[in-house]
Amino acid sequence: MIGIGVMGLASMIAAFTWIVLGIHALLLGRMPGRRLPRLVRRPRLWEAGTLLVLMSANLESPSLLAVSIGLIALGHVVKPTR
Repeated sequence: MIGIGVMGLASMIAAFTWIVLGIHALLLGRMPGRRLPRLVRRPRLWEAGTLLVLMSANLESPSLLAVSIGLIALGHVVKPTR
């Protein structure tokens, strides 16, 4: 019983961290830290995918999860246009 509580708390902390990173990317158009900006080329695409992952978990929608994983992958792969 205690293991379920710890896992639940850990997943809530991970979800909260994911939300904060997503909102940061949405508002500022860049990723925080040193490593994430090198990994994520399109922060707003990545952010849309991360927020959709959390929504798909709440709605229990596998198709929305597939779309969100695709957006996250595009955020990593697509080169910025400048």
